[in-house]
Amino acid sequence: MLKNILSIFLQPNCPLCERATTEEICKYCQKQLKSHQLKDPKKSWQGDLPLFVWGEYDGKLKQAIAALKYDKSPQIGELLGFWLAESWGKNYLINSKIKPLIIPIPLHKAKEKIRGFNQAEIIARGFCQGTKYPLNPKGLIRIRQTKAMFSLTFQEKGNNIKGAFKLGKTLEKHSLSRPVLLVDDIYTTGTTFKEAAKILRDNGIKVLGVVAVSSPRHL
Repeated sequence: MLKNILSIFLQPNCPLCERATTEEICKYCQKQLKSHQLKDPKKSWQGDLPLFVWGEYDGKLKQAIAALKYDKSPQIGELLGFWLAESWGKNYLINSKIKPLIIPIPLHKAKEKIRGFNQAEIIARGFCQGTKYPLNPKGLIRIRQTKAMFSLTFQEKGNNIKGAFKLGKTLEKHSLSRPVLLVDDIYTTGTTFKEAAKILRDNGIKVLGVVAVSSPRHL
């Protein structure tokens, strides 16, 4: 009896609700998160830069992404990345023989130092764990600090992100035969992804598209 009581107190708490749990996120919060999963995540897989999104950026999923980034809870990102991979695997968007290189959208080194990690890289690691795709966490480097996008107009967002990325040294010195998938936590206007894709394409690298954990309802 005492052992059972002690095991409850020694369990880590869910980062979203503080319940004791043996998992990254408790089952109650997992259920709430999955209620935001999109029924058709591939509906925007078209055009010049196709998009695949796991869930709607709202409610518990919005809380989870905030906790990942600002409460130092990287385990949330790993789980969301793995769920993203599961959904991707069910939709067969590309030939199964193709193993694209996964490149997360980078943070500026000053911001990453403060946060302790890049949330896009954490998500990408979970995604690669599920898909078995190769990961290059430094394929792109953010060379200029940018303002928070949420407060900017569409035109300001474009000006804000222009020239913010460059090719990482691991790709500068080697030709890349496989295509790339870009990964991040949130897709809003796509401005950041388009700038990242432009840098890669300008260097002769094929970009298949974008995979993101979430996007607002209107997309």
